[in-house]
Amino acid sequence: MKIHSYRAWLENIPLSKPYSIAYSTSSDAAIVFLELTLENGIIGLGAASPFEEVVGENPADTLRHLQSGFLDSFVGRDIRHFNQLIDEASVHFNHLPGSLAAVDLALHDAFGKFLGIPVLEFYGQKIKPIPTSVTIGIKDIAGTLADAREYLDMGFQILKIKTGVDVELDLERMIRLREMAGPAIQLRVDANQGYDLPQLKRFLAGAEKAGIELIEQPLPAAADEELLQLAAHHRAILVADESLLDASAAFQLAHTPQRYGVYNIKLMKCGGIRAAKEIALLAQQGGIELFWGCNDETKLSITAALHVALSCPNTRYLDLDGSLELSNDIITGGFRIENGCLIPLNAPGFGCQLT
Repeated sequence: MKIHSYRAWLENIPLSKPYSIAYSTSSDAAIVFLELTLENGIIGLGAASPFEEVVGENPADTLRHLQSGFLDSFVGRDIRHFNQLIDEASVHFNHLPGSLAAVDLALHDAFGKFLGIPVLEFYGQKIKPIPTSVTIGIKDIAGTLADAREYLDMGFQILKIKTGVDVELDLERMIRLREMAGPAIQLRVDANQGYDLPQLKRFLAGAEKAGIELIEQPLPAAADEELLQLAAHHRAILVADESLLDASAAFQLAHTPQRYGVYNIKLMKCGGIRAAKEIALLAQQGGIELFWGCNDETKLSITAALHVALSCPNTRYLDLDGSLELSNDIITGGFRIENGCLIPLNAPGFGCQLT
Protein backbone atom coordinates (compact mmCIF):
# COMPACT_ATOMS: atom_id res chain seq x y z
CA MET A 1 0.00 0.00 0.00
CA LYS A 2 1.55 3.30 -1.10
CA ILE A 3 1.76 6.66 0.65
CA HIS A 4 -0.50 9.12 -1.16
CA SER A 5 0.11 12.46 0.60
CA TYR A 6 1.21 14.20 3.77
CA ARG A 7 0.66 17.40 5.71
CA ALA A 8 2.35 18.98 8.72
CA TRP A 9 1.12 21.74 11.02
CA LEU A 10 1.74 23.25 14.44
CA GLU A 11 -0.68 23.64 17.37
CA ASN A 12 -0.10 25.79 20.46
CA ILE A 13 -1.98 24.13 23.31
CA PRO A 14 -2.22 25.89 26.70
CA LEU A 15 -1.23 23.93 29.79
CA SER A 16 -3.86 23.42 32.47
CA LYS A 17 -1.50 25.25 34.85
CA PRO A 18 2.00 26.67 34.26
CA TYR A 19 4.93 24.91 35.87
CA SER A 20 8.60 25.62 36.46
CA ILE A 21 11.75 23.52 36.28
CA ALA A 22 15.33 24.46 37.21
CA TYR A 23 15.93 26.52 34.07
CA SER A 24 12.54 27.51 32.58
CA THR A 25 8.82 28.07 33.08
CA SER A 26 6.15 26.85 30.64
CA SER A 27 2.55 27.92 30.14
CA ASP A 28 1.75 26.23 26.82
CA ALA A 29 2.98 23.45 24.55
CA ALA A 30 3.90 23.95 20.90
CA ILE A 31 3.32 20.61 19.17
CA VAL A 32 3.93 19.73 15.53
CA PHE A 33 1.69 17.13 13.90
CA LEU A 34 2.40 15.04 10.80
CA GLU A 35 -0.30 13.21 8.88
CA LEU A 36 0.58 10.53 6.31
CA THR A 37 -2.33 9.37 4.12
CA LEU A 38 -2.18 6.02 2.30
CA GLU A 39 -3.88 5.33 -1.02
CA ASN A 40 -6.67 3.41 0.72
CA GLY A 41 -7.42 6.37 3.03
CA ILE A 42 -5.58 5.11 6.13
CA ILE A 43 -4.03 8.02 8.04
CA GLY A 44 -0.88 7.64 10.09
CA LEU A 45 -0.36 10.30 12.76
CA GLY A 46 2.93 11.56 14.16
CA ALA A 47 3.74 14.37 16.58
CA ALA A 48 6.76 16.16 17.98
CA SER A 49 7.43 18.61 20.81
CA PRO A 50 11.23 18.89 21.08
CA PHE A 51 12.73 20.87 23.94
CA GLU A 52 15.28 23.29 22.45
CA GLU A 53 17.31 23.70 25.64
CA VAL A 54 18.12 19.98 25.54
CA VAL A 55 18.27 18.97 21.86
CA GLY A 56 18.84 22.26 20.03
CA GLU A 57 15.65 21.98 17.97
CA ASN A 58 12.35 23.74 18.63
CA PRO A 59 8.86 23.03 17.24
CA ALA A 60 9.12 25.86 14.69
CA ASP A 61 12.29 24.20 13.36
CA THR A 62 10.51 20.86 13.22
CA LEU A 63 7.61 22.27 11.21
CA ARG A 64 10.00 23.92 8.77
CA HIS A 65 11.91 20.67 8.29
CA LEU A 66 8.76 18.62 7.69
CA GLN A 67 7.53 21.16 5.14
CA SER A 68 10.90 21.47 3.39
CA GLY A 69 10.04 19.01 0.62
CA PHE A 70 11.98 15.99 1.88
CA LEU A 71 8.76 14.06 2.52
CA ASP A 72 7.86 14.40 -1.16
CA SER A 73 10.22 11.45 -1.63
CA PHE A 74 7.89 9.30 0.51
CA VAL A 75 4.90 9.80 -1.79
CA GLY A 76 4.38 6.68 -3.90
CA ARG A 77 6.50 4.53 -1.54
CA ASP A 78 5.13 1.33 0.03
CA ILE A 79 4.25 1.63 3.73
CA ARG A 80 5.49 -1.95 4.19
CA HIS A 81 8.99 -0.49 3.73
CA PHE A 82 8.53 1.84 6.71
CA ASN A 83 11.86 0.81 8.25
CA GLN A 84 13.71 1.86 5.10
CA LEU A 85 11.86 5.17 5.16
CA ILE A 86 12.90 5.74 8.76
CA ASP A 87 16.49 4.97 7.76
CA GLU A 88 16.32 7.67 5.08
CA ALA A 89 14.74 10.15 7.49
CA SER A 90 17.45 9.37 10.08
CA VAL A 91 20.13 10.42 7.60
CA HIS A 92 18.28 13.52 6.41
CA PHE A 93 17.23 14.65 9.90
CA ASN A 94 20.49 13.76 11.62
CA HIS A 95 20.63 15.38 15.10
CA LEU A 96 17.08 16.70 14.61
CA PRO A 97 15.17 14.40 16.98
CA GLY A 98 11.85 16.26 16.83
CA SER A 99 11.66 16.06 13.04
CA LEU A 100 12.69 12.42 13.06
CA ALA A 101 10.26 11.53 15.85
CA ALA A 102 7.29 12.97 13.95
CA VAL A 103 8.20 10.92 10.86
CA ASP A 104 8.98 7.76 12.85
CA LEU A 105 5.65 7.90 14.72
CA ALA A 106 3.54 8.64 11.63
CA LEU A 107 5.14 5.71 9.76
CA HIS A 108 4.66 3.34 12.70
CA ASP A 109 1.03 4.40 13.11
CA ALA A 110 0.26 4.02 9.39
CA PHE A 111 2.00 0.63 9.25
CA GLY A 112 0.15 -0.67 12.31
CA LYS A 113 -3.16 0.49 10.89
CA PHE A 114 -2.30 -1.11 7.54
CA LEU A 115 -1.66 -4.45 9.30
CA GLY A 116 -4.68 -3.96 11.56
CA ILE A 117 -2.67 -4.44 14.77
CA PRO A 118 -1.33 -2.18 17.56
CA VAL A 119 2.30 -1.12 17.25
CA LEU A 120 2.83 -2.83 20.62
CA GLU A 121 1.68 -6.13 19.12
CA PHE A 122 4.12 -5.72 16.22
CA TYR A 123 7.07 -5.43 18.64
CA GLY A 124 5.67 -7.84 21.23
CA GLN A 125 4.62 -6.90 24.75
CA LYS A 126 7.29 -7.90 27.29
CA ILE A 127 5.94 -6.43 30.54
CA LYS A 128 2.56 -5.70 32.05
CA PRO A 129 1.38 -2.09 32.44
CA ILE A 130 2.99 -0.32 35.39
CA PRO A 131 2.02 2.92 37.18
CA THR A 132 3.23 6.25 35.86
CA SER A 133 4.45 9.10 37.98
CA VAL A 134 2.92 12.57 37.72
CA THR A 135 5.01 15.71 37.92
CA ILE A 136 4.89 18.68 40.26
CA GLY A 137 6.90 21.72 39.16
CA ILE A 138 9.07 23.95 41.32
CA LYS A 139 6.72 25.56 43.84
CA ASP A 140 6.63 26.62 47.45
CA ILE A 141 5.73 24.04 50.07
CA ALA A 142 2.04 24.90 50.15
CA GLY A 143 1.72 24.68 46.38
CA THR A 144 3.65 21.41 46.29
CA LEU A 145 1.41 19.81 48.92
CA ALA A 146 -1.76 21.09 47.22
CA ASP A 147 -0.76 19.58 43.87
CA ALA A 148 0.23 16.33 45.56
CA ARG A 149 -3.17 15.99 47.26
CA GLU A 150 -4.89 16.60 43.94
CA TYR A 151 -2.92 13.86 42.19
CA LEU A 152 -3.32 11.40 45.05
CA ASP A 153 -7.07 12.01 45.01
CA MET A 154 -7.00 11.13 41.28
CA GLY A 155 -5.52 7.71 42.12
CA PHE A 156 -1.85 8.30 41.25
CA GLN A 157 0.62 6.75 43.67
CA ILE A 158 3.96 8.04 42.33
CA LEU A 159 4.93 11.72 42.50
CA LYS A 160 7.87 13.30 40.69
CA ILE A 161 9.01 16.64 42.09
CA LYS A 162 10.99 19.21 40.12
CA THR A 163 13.92 20.61 42.11
CA GLY A 164 17.30 22.20 41.46
CA VAL A 165 17.00 25.86 42.54
CA ASP A 166 17.35 25.78 46.34
CA VAL A 167 18.64 22.54 47.85
CA GLU A 168 17.45 23.30 51.39
CA LEU A 169 13.94 24.16 50.20
CA ASP A 170 13.99 21.08 47.99
CA LEU A 171 14.74 18.87 50.98
CA GLU A 172 12.06 20.52 53.08
CA ARG A 173 9.49 20.01 50.30
CA MET A 174 10.36 16.33 50.05
CA ILE A 175 10.22 15.75 53.80
CA ARG A 176 6.88 17.54 54.10
CA LEU A 177 5.55 15.51 51.17
CA ARG A 178 6.59 12.27 52.85
CA GLU A 179 4.90 13.33 56.09
CA MET A 180 1.71 14.19 54.23
CA ALA A 181 1.59 11.24 51.80
CA GLY A 182 2.76 8.46 54.10
CA PRO A 183 5.07 5.52 53.35
CA ALA A 184 3.05 3.91 50.54
CA ILE A 185 3.59 6.73 48.03
CA GLN A 186 6.73 6.71 45.85
CA LEU A 187 8.62 10.00 45.57
CA ARG A 188 10.97 10.82 42.69
CA VAL A 189 13.03 13.95 42.06
CA ASP A 190 14.09 15.69 38.84
CA ALA A 191 16.75 18.36 39.33
CA ASN A 192 17.13 19.18 35.61
CA GLN A 193 20.90 19.75 35.98
CA GLY A 194 20.27 22.27 38.78
CA TYR A 195 22.83 21.10 41.37
CA ASP A 196 26.59 21.12 41.62
CA LEU A 197 28.35 18.19 43.31
CA PRO A 198 28.40 19.66 46.87
CA GLN A 199 24.69 20.49 46.60
CA LEU A 200 23.94 17.00 45.33
CA LYS A 201 25.83 15.46 48.24
CA ARG A 202 23.84 17.66 50.62
CA PHE A 203 20.60 16.61 48.98
CA LEU A 204 21.54 12.91 49.10
CA ALA A 205 22.40 13.19 52.78
CA GLY A 206 18.98 14.60 53.59
CA ALA A 207 17.00 12.61 51.05
CA GLU A 208 17.09 9.33 52.96
CA LYS A 209 14.63 10.73 55.50
CA ALA A 210 12.16 11.37 52.68
CA GLY A 211 12.63 7.93 51.13
CA ILE A 212 13.33 9.14 47.59
CA GLU A 213 13.23 6.44 44.94
CA LEU A 214 15.11 8.14 42.07
CA ILE A 215 16.91 11.38 41.21
CA GLU A 216 16.96 12.52 37.58
CA GLN A 217 19.92 14.38 36.09
CA PRO A 218 21.17 16.17 39.21
CA LEU A 219 24.30 17.70 37.63
CA PRO A 220 24.85 19.39 34.25
CA ALA A 221 25.52 16.86 31.52
CA ALA A 222 29.07 18.17 31.13
CA ALA A 223 29.76 17.27 34.79
CA ASP A 224 28.85 13.57 34.52
CA GLU A 225 32.39 12.50 35.42
CA GLU A 226 31.98 14.08 38.88
CA LEU A 227 29.27 11.54 39.69
CA LEU A 228 31.99 8.91 40.08
CA GLN A 229 32.88 10.59 43.37
CA LEU A 230 29.58 9.30 44.78
CA ALA A 231 29.10 5.89 46.34
CA ALA A 232 27.81 3.16 44.03
CA HIS A 233 24.49 2.90 45.91
CA HIS A 234 23.87 6.60 45.31
CA ARG A 235 24.74 6.37 41.60
CA ALA A 236 22.35 3.44 41.29
CA ILE A 237 19.34 5.72 41.92
CA LEU A 238 20.49 8.43 39.49
CA VAL A 239 18.69 8.70 36.16
CA ALA A 240 20.44 9.97 33.03
CA ASP A 241 18.22 12.43 31.15
CA GLU A 242 19.87 15.47 29.50
CA SER A 243 23.07 13.39 29.34
CA LEU A 244 21.31 10.72 27.29
CA LEU A 245 20.40 12.10 23.87
CA ASP A 246 21.04 9.12 21.60
CA ALA A 247 22.44 5.60 21.27
CA SER A 248 26.01 6.89 21.18
CA ALA A 249 25.55 8.53 24.59
CA ALA A 250 23.85 5.37 25.88
CA PHE A 251 26.87 3.32 24.82
CA GLN A 252 29.33 5.71 26.49
CA LEU A 253 27.35 5.89 29.74
CA ALA A 254 27.07 2.09 29.91
CA HIS A 255 30.83 1.76 30.42
CA THR A 256 31.90 0.82 33.94
CA PRO A 257 32.05 2.35 36.40
CA GLN A 258 28.57 3.52 35.50
CA ARG A 259 27.56 7.06 36.41
CA TYR A 260 23.83 6.30 36.27
CA GLY A 261 21.82 3.25 37.22
CA VAL A 262 18.82 4.18 35.07
CA TYR A 263 18.29 5.64 31.58
CA ASN A 264 15.50 8.12 30.87
CA ILE A 265 14.35 7.58 27.27
CA LYS A 266 12.17 10.24 25.63
CA LEU A 267 11.00 9.86 22.06
CA MET A 268 11.32 13.63 21.59
CA LYS A 269 14.92 13.50 22.78
CA CYS A 270 16.22 10.55 20.76
CA GLY A 271 14.06 10.68 17.60
CA GLY A 272 11.20 8.20 17.91
CA ILE A 273 10.58 4.51 18.44
CA ARG A 274 13.42 3.09 16.37
CA ALA A 275 16.01 5.24 18.11
CA ALA A 276 14.48 4.44 21.50
CA LYS A 277 14.72 0.71 20.84
CA GLU A 278 18.45 1.10 20.10
CA ILE A 279 19.03 2.83 23.43
CA ALA A 280 16.90 0.26 25.26
CA LEU A 281 18.93 -2.63 23.85
CA LEU A 282 22.23 -1.03 24.83
CA ALA A 283 20.86 -0.46 28.33
CA GLN A 284 19.69 -4.05 28.58
CA GLN A 285 23.15 -5.32 27.65
CA GLY A 286 24.67 -3.07 30.30
CA GLY A 287 22.23 -4.16 33.02
CA ILE A 288 20.67 -0.67 33.12
CA GLU A 289 16.98 -0.18 33.84
CA LEU A 290 14.71 2.06 31.77
CA PHE A 291 12.70 5.08 32.80
CA TRP A 292 10.39 6.40 30.04
CA GLY A 293 9.83 10.13 30.19
CA CYS A 294 8.22 12.85 28.10
CA ASN A 295 7.84 16.56 27.46
CA ASP A 296 4.48 18.32 27.32
CA GLU A 297 2.90 16.10 24.67
CA THR A 298 -0.44 14.92 23.34
CA LYS A 299 -1.86 11.44 23.89
CA LEU A 300 -0.48 10.46 20.48
CA SER A 301 3.22 10.57 21.34
CA ILE A 302 2.57 9.53 24.95
CA THR A 303 0.84 6.42 23.58
CA ALA A 304 3.75 5.76 21.25
CA ALA A 305 6.15 5.92 24.20
CA LEU A 306 3.86 3.60 26.16
CA HIS A 307 3.86 1.03 23.35
CA VAL A 308 7.63 0.93 23.07
CA ALA A 309 8.12 0.97 26.85
CA LEU A 310 5.94 -2.11 27.29
CA SER A 311 7.87 -3.86 24.52
CA CYS A 312 11.18 -3.62 26.45
CA PRO A 313 11.93 -6.18 29.18
CA ASN A 314 14.17 -3.79 31.16
CA THR A 315 11.48 -1.12 31.53
CA ARG A 316 10.94 -0.45 35.22
CA TYR A 317 9.69 3.15 35.51
CA LEU A 318 7.19 5.31 33.63
CA ASP A 319 6.83 9.07 33.74
CA LEU A 320 4.34 9.48 30.90
CA ASP A 321 2.13 12.24 32.23
CA GLY A 322 2.75 14.88 29.54
CA SER A 323 -0.74 14.81 28.05
CA LEU A 324 -2.32 15.30 31.48
CA GLU A 325 -0.83 18.80 31.55
CA LEU A 326 -2.69 19.95 28.41
CA SER A 327 -5.86 21.95 28.83
CA ASN A 328 -7.27 20.76 25.50
CA ASP A 329 -5.62 17.73 23.89
CA ILE A 330 -6.72 17.45 20.26
CA ILE A 331 -5.99 13.69 20.30
CA THR A 332 -8.38 11.07 21.64
CA GLY A 333 -7.94 7.34 22.23
CA GLY A 334 -4.54 5.77 22.82
CA PHE A 335 -4.89 4.60 26.41
CA ARG A 336 -7.08 4.65 29.49
CA ILE A 337 -5.96 5.28 33.06
CA GLU A 338 -6.67 2.75 35.82
CA ASN A 339 -5.25 3.29 39.33
CA GLY A 340 -2.39 5.36 37.96
CA CYS A 341 -1.57 2.86 35.18
CA LEU A 342 -1.73 3.72 31.49
CA ILE A 343 -3.48 0.83 29.71
CA PRO A 344 -3.04 0.85 25.91
CA LEU A 345 -6.19 0.38 23.86
CA ASN A 346 -6.28 -2.72 21.65
CA ALA A 347 -6.60 -0.72 18.42
CA PRO A 348 -4.53 -0.61 15.21
CA GLY A 349 -1.45 1.60 15.18
CA PHE A 350 -1.49 3.75 18.30
CA GLY A 351 -5.28 3.78 18.47
CA CYS A 352 -5.39 7.59 18.37
CA GLN A 353 -7.60 10.00 16.44
CA LEU A 354 -7.73 13.74 15.88
CA THR A 355 -10.74 15.40 17.48
